[in-house]
Formats: sequence, C-alpha cells, structure tokens
Amino acid sequence: MSERTEAVPVPPASFDRREYRRILASSFLGTAVEYYDFVLYGAAAALVFGPLFFAGQSPATALILSFATFAVGYLARPLGSVIFGHLGDRVGRKSTLVLTMSIMGVASTLMGLLPTSAQIGALAPVLLLLLRIVQGLAVGGEWGGGALMGLESAPPGERGFGASAVTMGSPAGSMTAALTFGAFAALPEDQFLSWGWRVPFLLSAVLLGIALFVRLRIAESPMFVAAQARAEAQSKERRAPIMVVLTRYRRAVLLTALVSFAAFVHSSFYSTFALSAARTSGTGAALVLVTSAAAGFVMIFGVIFFARLSDRIGRRPVLLIGCGISLVMAVPYVLLLTSGNWAGVLVAFVLTGLTQAALYGPLAAFISEQFETSVRYTGAGLTYQIGAVLAGFTPIVSTALWGLGQNVFGAEGSMQYAFVAGFIVCGTLISLGALQFVADTRQRVLEPGVDAPVSA
Repeated sequence: MSERTEAVPVPPASFDRREYRRILASSFLGTAVEYYDFVLYGAAAALVFGPLFFAGQSPATALILSFATFAVGYLARPLGSVIFGHLGDRVGRKSTLVLTMSIMGVASTLMGLLPTSAQIGALAPVLLLLLRIVQGLAVGGEWGGGALMGLESAPPGERGFGASAVTMGSPAGSMTAALTFGAFAALPEDQFLSWGWRVPFLLSAVLLGIALFVRLRIAESPMFVAAQARAEAQSKERRAPIMVVLTRYRRAVLLTALVSFAAFVHSSFYSTFALSAARTSGTGAALVLVTSAAAGFVMIFGVIFFARLSDRIGRRPVLLIGCGISLVMAVPYVLLLTSGNWAGVLVAFVLTGLTQAALYGPLAAFISEQFETSVRYTGAGLTYQIGAVLAGFTPIVSTALWGLGQNVFGAEGSMQYAFVAGFIVCGTLISLGALQFVADTRQRVLEPGVDAPVSA
C-alpha cells in the first residue's frame, strides 16, 4: 500500500486538553450506548427471541432464525456507513453523531415494547426485523464518526489512543448489556419471558439521554473544519465521498476490511453463539451473562494498553500480536467455554476479552488513517462495516458447524465444537494474510484533504 506524502501539519498552539477529554468521553459514551443496544439484541437473540418471536419452530430452527435477524443488522451497517458517512463528510461529524445515536436509542426502546408472535402472530418477527435494520443503519454511521472525533482532535503521538475511545465504549456497552440482561435473566423463567427481558431495552432511553447530554457539548472536529474551509476556498465542485472512496481507495478498503475480520469474528461469536454454547453445556443463563461481562471489563483496559502500544511501535505490529493471541487461544477458549464449569467459562470470556483488546486496540486508528479528511468518515465507516458484514454471519456459521460437529463427533463433550474452533482460526488467518499486504500508518501525516474536482 503506497504511503501518501503530505505537508506536515503544525500542532495547534491553543490545544485544549479539557475539550479533548470531552470529545473522548463523547466517543466513549456514544459507542457504549450503541453497543449496549446492539449486544443486548445479541443476548436476547441467543436466549429469548427464538421462543417469543418464532413460536412453533423447533428450538434449533428458532435459534437460527433468531440469529438470522441478528445478521440482518450487520447487512444494514454498510448502507448506514454510506448514508451517515456522506452527512459526516459534508455537514459535520458532531451533528451526524447526534443523529445516529438518537436513532439507535429510539429503535432499541421500541424493541422493549414489541408484542410477541403469541399476541400478533407473524407480524411480530417482521417488526423485530425492521427495528433490527434501523439499529444496523445507526451503528453503521456511529463508529466512523466516533473514531474520527478522537483521531482528528488528538495531539501528536496520541492518535491511536484518541481513536480507541470509540473502541473502549464497545466493551463498556457490552458489559453493561450483559450485566443488565443477566440480572433480569435471574428472574423466574415465566417472568423473564413475560416482561423481564423488556426492561433492559427500555433502559436504552435513559442511557441515550446521558450520552446526548455529553455529545451536544463538544465542538466540531478541527481537522474537518479546516478541510471544509479549504474546499470552500477552492470553489471547485466536489465528488460524492463514496465515489472518491470507491475509485481512489478501493485497495485500502478491501485489505483493511480483511484485516478487521478476525476482530469481528471474535466480537460476533462472543456476543451471541458463545452465550448459547455455554448455556447448552450446562452453565446457567444468568451466570453466563455475568461472566461474559468480565470480557468487557478486560477489554476496556486491554484496549487502552494496546492502543497506547500502537502509538509507540505501530498499528501493524500490534495487530500481528492480536492475530497471534487469537491463533493460540482459539481451541482453549472453546474448550473452556463448553466445559460446563462456571470458572472455565469465566476464563474463556477473559481470554476473548484479551484477544479482542489486541485486535481492536489499534484498529480504529489504522482504518481511519487510510483516508484523507474530506472522505474519512465515509471511508473509515464503510471499511469497518464491510469487515463487520463479512463476520456478521458468525452465529449462523457457528451453529451450522456445531451441528456438523455433533454428526461427526457426537453430541457429548467439547469435540462437538471442534469445527467452531476451526472457524475462529480460519478467520484469524484471513486477517493475518491481509496484514502482509498493508503498510503501517502510525507515522502517516493526516493533512486536511479536499476532493478532486469533477473531471470535465
């Protein structure tokens, strides 16, 4: 991948550390809310939505259908990244992020009010699917803007850490979702299925209010403001950001999306199939959700460490470390997860938290640094969400491979999950292979760019 040569920017003399912290807090909280809602859906898909929205199906079929609605949310994410990326590159990062967060919070709150198939029949899963699509669109627009606000506001030498604030929010939201859903899953089963599962979704409205309060107080990205000023001064017609990304940055989008694949496989697996597999192996639903929150706790601090490390040694070396950890831990992780022992399940989730921290820590900066300012929201968001889509079918693939493992090795013991572990290894090898064709971006200069004029 060729390096761009750009004029070295002079750090602003009036750098406001307090404003920078507010921006990091906004990115953190925004993504925490987004992933609280998103992971909450994954937990409900694994434990609740099958019997409530796909009644009349066998347990296995209901689980697959429930996971299918989860995957549809991933399919909507690239479209959301294009729609909201365009707004973010043209109107502004801040206003677009306020919009995406509001949409996500409203959609999740409405999920808590949905009637089940026992109440309205086939319309219930249709409404669930529509709200899931809305969720996916909003998430598709949130990540890119959150990452850019931290990256574009960071002082020299802290871009990895600044961009990682959005990544730290993901495990925080995931952990909150797991603990909240786990608390209500401890209710008697009839109460949990009747009303208990709804409360965590309704709490999205409260989290939305808190995050919006912080986000509305931050300033616009200074790098975006500078790029807009340059574009207006040139008075040239600019191409749509998505067209620039698809023509000028095709290789960067493809390779960087493949680099992110392993991270998304772990994230999707951990938030859906892992919950179901641990529960099927004999660990109670509430205990599974509580122990899974440990992965979120480990990941928050792990992301800080690996993001800081990427600011010292580079994004690519840290991503290689993450892939190495994933390859080594894949089989032990699945064995512990399906041991039926709560301590083993706890260790499994801690291991996946560590693995995800190494893979995600440098990823936000690595993706964002591929693009110039005028198309960075669109390019970074689209790249990230393509990687998410590629891995979004992990729950369905894992369920199918589990069935294959049962046919080959029998339905007793951890060997029935052998092919599932193999899938995690294959996903990691894809990212490892893509890393051989990309350059490190730590020292790449980010200069506010302006789109090329439309050719005559």
